[in-house]
Amino acid sequence: MDYARNVSEPVLFHHVMRSAIFADAIGRQRKMKFDREVLCIAAVLHDLGLTKLAALEARFELEGADAAKEFLATRGMSERDIETVWEAIALHTTAEIPSRRAPEVALCQMGIATDLFALSPDLMTAEQLREVLEAYPWLGLDESLPATLVSLFRKNPKTASSNAVADACELHVPDFKRFNFCEHIVNKQP
Repeated sequence: MDYARNVSEPVLFHHVMRSAIFADAIGRQRKMKFDREVLCIAAVLHDLGLTKLAALEARFELEGADAAKEFLATRGMSERDIETVWEAIALHTTAEIPSRRAPEVALCQMGIATDLFALSPDLMTAEQLREVLEAYPWLGLDESLPATLVSLFRKNPKTASSNAVADACELHVPDFKRFNFCEHIVNKQP
């Protein structure tokens, strides 16, 4: 947690912490078997690709996964657990694939989605939610996250291979055109 706090803007750190709390709550509510430590680490480190650590050479999900892997290898985490964390981070913006992977991968994505999109009313009590939001307030994530994603694109247009970056650019970058696989195939010269 200290590592994530040190490399992340406060708004991003609060998001990853809420995501970790929600992911754990979902897993416990569903009575899933999962490694709570591995899940927490994956959720807390899931946005390293949006920090100053990112080289901006690839989609932020992969850069974040690589940064987490490098960090965890120096801390003595098992290779198996590191690979689970890597996969959870690399797939965290993908909706369907994580649910078919390890529980920690699935729960990481669900916790992040819960923080960004919708909290199930039966996940926690109003008092528990109030405590989470007092400890880790929103801090304008709805404005800062899209701005961060657009800034990745402005630094390196290749980062728009991430759907999250492309989505932010469609809303905030005039004349942005998303890569279209079928259009590319149709227009390919022999």
